[in-house]
Amino acid sequence: MSEHVKKFVDDLAAGQNADAGEAFKDALRDKVATSLDQARVDIAKNIFNGTEAEHISDPKPEYAGPNDRTDAIFDDQGQQIEFEPNNNPQPEAEAPANETQ
Repeated sequence: MSEHVKKFVDDLAAGQNADAGEAFKDALRDKVATSLDQARVDIAKNIFNGTEAEHISDPKPEYAGPNDRTDAIFDDQGQQIEFEPNNNPQPEAEAPANETQ
């Protein structure tokens, strides 16, 4: 028998009902706290038993390679933009100023 329960019974026998009420509350608090602590221990022991880690990342895209090229141009909604290439000359890259030719 716990100390709180013994005090509860002794206070009832002595006619001290107010003290017995407090002892009863203390006994209930002690019992609930002990049960909660045991439940925490049980949950902590079993929380990860029998579970597999979830794969949460998206699959990696396939590597298309450096030679795969498309001349299609798409807008920001994914619609292909049709165009006709002109025959104008394309600009040449300029060499940096500090290089000698």
